[in-house]
Amino acid sequence: MNTNKKADFYYVTGGFYIVIVFILAAVTFMFNRYLAIAECILGLILCVANYIYKQHSERRISEMFENMTLHLGSATHNALMHFPLPTLIVEEGGKIKWYNDLFCEVFEEQQLFDKNISELIPALSSQTIFSVPSVPVSMNVLYHGRTFRVFGSQPQSEEKNTIMVLYFDEISEYVSYQQKYEDEKTIACLIFVDNYDELMESVGSDATPQLQAQLYKHINDWASENGGVLVKYEKDKYSILFEQRYLEGFIKDKFDILSKIRGIDEGNTIPASVSIGIGTRGHNIAENHEFAKNAVHMALGRGGDQAVIKDNDQFYFYGGNSKEYEKSTRVKARVVSSALSGLIANADNVIVMSHRDADADSLGAAFGVYRMCRMQDKSVRILLETYDQTVKNMLDRLEHVEEYVGLFINGQQAMTRTQGNTLLVVVDTHKPSLLEMPGLLQKAGQVVVIDHHRRGAEFIENTALIYHEPYASSTCEMLTEILQYSTNKMSLTKLEAECLYAGLVVDTKNFTFKTGVRTFEAASFLRKQGVDTVVIKTMFQQDLTSYIKRATIIKNAEIIREQIAVSTYDEVEKDIHVTIAQAADELLNIKGITASFVLCRTENGVDISGRSLGGINVQVILEKLGGGGHLTIAGAQLDNMSVDEAKECLNKAIEEYYLETVN
Repeated sequence: MNTNKKADFYYVTGGFYIVIVFILAAVTFMFNRYLAIAECILGLILCVANYIYKQHSERRISEMFENMTLHLGSATHNALMHFPLPTLIVEEGGKIKWYNDLFCEVFEEQQLFDKNISELIPALSSQTIFSVPSVPVSMNVLYHGRTFRVFGSQPQSEEKNTIMVLYFDEISEYVSYQQKYEDEKTIACLIFVDNYDELMESVGSDATPQLQAQLYKHINDWASENGGVLVKYEKDKYSILFEQRYLEGFIKDKFDILSKIRGIDEGNTIPASVSIGIGTRGHNIAENHEFAKNAVHMALGRGGDQAVIKDNDQFYFYGGNSKEYEKSTRVKARVVSSALSGLIANADNVIVMSHRDADADSLGAAFGVYRMCRMQDKSVRILLETYDQTVKNMLDRLEHVEEYVGLFINGQQAMTRTQGNTLLVVVDTHKPSLLEMPGLLQKAGQVVVIDHHRRGAEFIENTALIYHEPYASSTCEMLTEILQYSTNKMSLTKLEAECLYAGLVVDTKNFTFKTGVRTFEAASFLRKQGVDTVVIKTMFQQDLTSYIKRATIIKNAEIIREQIAVSTYDEVEKDIHVTIAQAADELLNIKGITASFVLCRTENGVDISGRSLGGINVQVILEKLGGGGHLTIAGAQLDNMSVDEAKECLNKAIEEYYLETVN
């Protein structure tokens, strides 16, 4: 307190002056006896005055403390004086007004009166302590490596200044044990070698053992360096148990095991890669193992060569910057064809549904399912409400064909036709939020998902069959292979073949991106079914107005990071998303540009179309904005946002991507 400090000062200085007076009296006595007597009398008067002032000051201090504690109550006063925890009282401005001896002892501070509490403990500012009136304080603070649990309450007081009584309970040992408990929790990790069979076939038989040994060595070294227990339970599958403490290091190193595996060179023409799934924060090891299974399947569904962490709340993705490699075997396509035929045969009727704003790939895939149903004389309908200009051009050609009359239905009609034994086939998407009519998922008896997009955290659950291949160029390619393995004699009509072929053309950008041997084999099969490539070309023709818009978008493009083109279109127009996708493709023709993004305004917000030549993963960038897709083709929709705001978000996502890939 100020009074206490002033009193101490006067006690010391008063006694000092009295001693000086008596010394002067002793010296003066040798020259003037009367003057010396007068000085002694003055010294005695000063002694009496100093004693009286000291008694008065102590009484004032006592009265002031008693007056303060009187408002706290006698019980509180007694508790404060003998409380076994470090205790202090602060006023609303944060100044320390009182503290007990134990507080001095623990915090090793002596003169704290009228100092601000934030000078001693920055976390305990006045704003923090008095943030909500009449609400008790309860928080942990750190002081010189020691952790204290601080409790505080405001006693009732008639004074103008509000005060707070704070109690400090040291919990350093508890925090240490808590951290030790968290660090020693067991997390489950599963590692699958991507395309193991194709990888081994890419080297000669004499190099196969060395390649297998290198894979095992890198995985085993990674497990050993981080205290893991490794079990190889299949030729291409590994299980590891780690302690939680190592997970932060994995994330900090961006799972460097991925790059080490990619660096294996034993003459293999296909780069080695692995998919890693980690389960953590589960209630027990079994739940963590289940999380790890979900995570590794997510990694595989996104193309492999990445790590995915799954906890109770969500997925976290790391890596995934490599191109997917096509599998040479068609065993899965044959198995799916047989399974899908069986599901169709056992259903009363079939509904085919794709994503909103259907494109050529989704319509072509829907026709593939339609043909399988017709081969079994099964009733089938295609749910189609919103679609782009290319689909409209296709529908114009189908309009007067008797076979397809009544084939397309809207959402309400689909809900009416969907019963307990209806088979719902979802094509070209796996996200419920993107479906034309998500409510059909719960009403249908069984659900089948056929999609080629890299898997996101959102996925349709409780499916009877999933055919998800991110390496495939398009869903039309997948359906074409399924049709070839159909048990019944299969023959597509010319229009159906052209719809499937158009889907291939759209998603491969005229067989430029994501094309493999199986892509061209599918195209060859469809060509034999009577596809007219000139007709396909006319389906994608645009009017002059759209062409000019596309040219304007390209003209207004900005170059960032010397290799990324970003452009915008700020007018709300129908089917503009088709134009921006084409503009994004065209921007890749500019020398030095390896990725492009085009943003356009819509009624609900902003759409983004991203394209890449493969060096930059546009899917990872747009996933940061809630979108998805593939390494080279991706998109995102940002609701309730202007084009400028969306562009700023995109720039931040690009910068984050560069930081992640460089560091």
